[in-house]
Amino acid sequence: MQRIFEGNRKWVEQKNESDPGFFERSSKGQAPKYLFIGCSDSRVPANEIAGTEPGEMFVHRNIANMVVHTDVNLLSVLQYAVEVLKVKHIMVVGHYGCGGVAAAISDKQFGMIDNWLTNIKDVIRLHESEFNMINDEQKRFRRLVELNVIEQVINLSKTSIIQNAMRYEEPPQLHGLVYDLHDGILHNLNVQTNLIKRFEHIYGMQ
Repeated sequence: MQRIFEGNRKWVEQKNESDPGFFERSSKGQAPKYLFIGCSDSRVPANEIAGTEPGEMFVHRNIANMVVHTDVNLLSVLQYAVEVLKVKHIMVVGHYGCGGVAAAISDKQFGMIDNWLTNIKDVIRLHESEFNMINDEQKRFRRLVELNVIEQVINLSKTSIIQNAMRYEEPPQLHGLVYDLHDGILHNLNVQTNLIKRFEHIYGMQ
């Protein structure tokens, strides 16, 4: 822990030197434009990979960047970000080499997390034809990371929070991104959330 405290003091010193009013401004409140829903993986620090400063991005992280409709934590973050903070962009950010996705592909048991990983197995079920057509194991792994992000963005659009927000004059935009650990680049999957309109008779709420 000593390393943590020393690192904190160095960071404070550097911040005060480069931006003397930073902490005073931060103490007065936040007005982030972005909500980042990402993986808990320690190699994917939200602010750093996006090049944003503290205060610019609201963040929620869990195993494999999931949007699960029974996850009260995620829904609470989403509602606060959309209805109170009025974020303009909501990003689901996965990453190649995701341990959660790798575990979901395997047929091994890992404990309680297996119940969470079932949500990723559902993504495989939804895209089984495409998934099985990829013979290369590494390419299949990478594609599942992408498909998982796409499905989580679609899951966002199913929530009552987002459906209500879409009635705003300026509704938040939804994005699906994948971070590549090998080169640090974020890739836009250009997720078409209007695909959910095909099932509006099922998911739509007035």
